[in-house]
Amino acid sequence: MSNRESGVLMHISSLPGNYGIGSFGKSAYDFVDFLVRTKQTYWQILPLGTTSYGDSPYQSFSAFAGNTNFIDFDILIEEGLINKEDVLTNWGEDETTVDYALLYEKRRPVLEKAVAAFLAKGKTPAYEKFVEEKAEWLEPFAEYMAIKESFDMKPWTAWSDEAIKRRQPDALAEYRTRLADKLEYHRVTQFFFDEQWHALKKYANDNFIQIIGDMPIYVAADSVEMWATPHYFKTDEEGNPLCVAGCPADDFSPLGQLWGNPIYNWEAMKEDGYTWWSKRLQASFELFDVVRIDHFRGFSAYWEIPAEAENATIGKWVKGPGYDLFKAVKEQLGELPIIAED
Repeated sequence: MSNRESGVLMHISSLPGNYGIGSFGKSAYDFVDFLVRTKQTYWQILPLGTTSYGDSPYQSFSAFAGNTNFIDFDILIEEGLINKEDVLTNWGEDETTVDYALLYEKRRPVLEKAVAAFLAKGKTPAYEKFVEEKAEWLEPFAEYMAIKESFDMKPWTAWSDEAIKRRQPDALAEYRTRLADKLEYHRVTQFFFDEQWHALKKYANDNFIQIIGDMPIYVAADSVEMWATPHYFKTDEEGNPLCVAGCPADDFSPLGQLWGNPIYNWEAMKEDGYTWWSKRLQASFELFDVVRIDHFRGFSAYWEIPAEAENATIGKWVKGPGYDLFKAVKEQLGELPIIAED
């Protein structure tokens, strides 16, 4: 960003939409046209990850998977995967707000019909390529969501089956067989997300608009990363965080900020050459032209709070990986188009 340039922050969810929330459909393309007319260079958005109970894009079930709420139904209609009648329902009383509980109830049946129609036509080469190339994060995510749904969406630490909580191979194989249809649902909807997003990004780039994406520094406790790679986090034997992230007290927040995200085991990540971070950043660079990393100062030092604390006043500063992390990542990825926030 050596030249003086400007842009607009507009998250996908805040775009006008006919189905309860903004999407990758016409209103998103119209927004690109608006940016072009007003001679902007950047479109900044919030994280695109699949959101959990708080509906915050900074608390996601996965550091890699996309939010299927943004899949545009009109595009699925054009592709012949659903009909207009399938989306004729009440998507919320107030067009200025998003009713996430209603979306959770209403969108799934529509997407299930689209997935069934897609699979009935036969798996396309593009889909098979997507599944193969993204398998390292896609398969654990599909497993996590399918199994989580079978346990009434409880966090993985509350699952009643100890074997699958600990991801034991025999148990995982059994669940993969039993929940095969649900796994395929999550693969296909991630494919829909990927196809629609990249088509939108191409349109933006073709019109000289760059996308600034957003990447939270931390993952959620209720996430596939905590379940599939617990050694990367400071946890007890049951997988519960020993300590969590936040910010100390200041004039604006006398009790500090208690975010509740698990803290990374930086030593374990260093032993692996920080490959998890390289993969995460590479995935973000495939989605965005520039990546804004939220709470970047946490790489230098972070506020570590005991998991049982009621607020963030009890904590300590702990040194982070610092330049060591980015030196390793740059060796693997080359130049890093990032914006450091905070």
